[in-house]
Amino acid sequence: MDPAARDFLIRLLETPSPSGYERPIQDVVRAYFADFADRVTTDLHGNVIAAKNPSAKLRVMFAGHCDQIGMLVSHFNDNGFLHAQTIGGWDAQQLIGQRMTIWTAKGPLPAVISRKPIHLLTDEERKQVVKLEDLWLDIGAKTKDEAKELVRIGDPVTLQLGFQEMRNGLANSPAMDNKCGLWVVIEALRRAAKRDLKVAVFAVSTVAEEIGLRGAQTSAFGIDPQVGIAVDVTHATDCPTIDKRQQGEVNLGSGPVIVRGPNMNPVVVERLIGLAQQKELPHQLTASGKAQANDSNAIQINRAGVATGLVAIPNRYMHSAVEMISLDDIDRAADLLAEFVASLSGDEDFRP
Repeated sequence: MDPAARDFLIRLLETPSPSGYERPIQDVVRAYFADFADRVTTDLHGNVIAAKNPSAKLRVMFAGHCDQIGMLVSHFNDNGFLHAQTIGGWDAQQLIGQRMTIWTAKGPLPAVISRKPIHLLTDEERKQVVKLEDLWLDIGAKTKDEAKELVRIGDPVTLQLGFQEMRNGLANSPAMDNKCGLWVVIEALRRAAKRDLKVAVFAVSTVAEEIGLRGAQTSAFGIDPQVGIAVDVTHATDCPTIDKRQQGEVNLGSGPVIVRGPNMNPVVVERLIGLAQQKELPHQLTASGKAQANDSNAIQINRAGVATGLVAIPNRYMHSAVEMISLDDIDRAADLLAEFVASLSGDEDFRP
């Protein structure tokens, strides 16, 4: 991974993007796309769509969602503490004791989220799984009026953002799901743009995936691709307590995952596998017998149907403050997608 691409990944990870509040990260994406795309547009839903060779007959769409799970301020109590709803799928236990940021009109505001200390919990409370309504945000305000001067109902909240590099090429950060996948589709277009492309390539920073694949649905309708590849994270199984018999063997650092199953077009899948083998790109395979809970689902059933693939990035500790990926895995995933579109003549038949 070259230094500029690495710096861009960190910038993505350090920019807030809870579902419904993606504008800051989309501004970053637009500026980066401008250096190598033929056309960059933003639709009414907020999806940023970059195109290379857009007039070609065969259209290929890459999708990586930019939104992250978060929270939404919903209530002030009389002592200046805040309560919030979740945006996307949280395990409330992951939130206890976390440093948070409230993204207000006046700028980022630090907060912590917690509950009654363990010393003060009753025996019955200690046995119970924590509920969201038992948690609160503390911004250090003394009164409701003071809190309301700083925060409005509906202000988004995220975990405190930050990138931390680790041993063996690994890194952790909140929102690796799916800013690392977003980085892959952007970087894939940048690499493909240097090649002699015979097809149109659209790289899309999709919105609102975490609340129902909404951005992929609308952007795919607008682009009307014949082929679509989504890039998202998948559960790494190389840590304790995960049953590999159902989840498969997925290791950080062993390459991106090519998913096989009914949500995927077999011609697209076999082409990805063949290119990975031909170009000696490390990769892994997993199986899924159902429609995926990511953008590949919405893309596959767009209009009259799209030949769809899914390239997944192994991720430990998904939907937590310490989501962990391999930097090598995302680098190889970008190479794989660039090789995929560079290999197309435009006359391929993707009917299964």
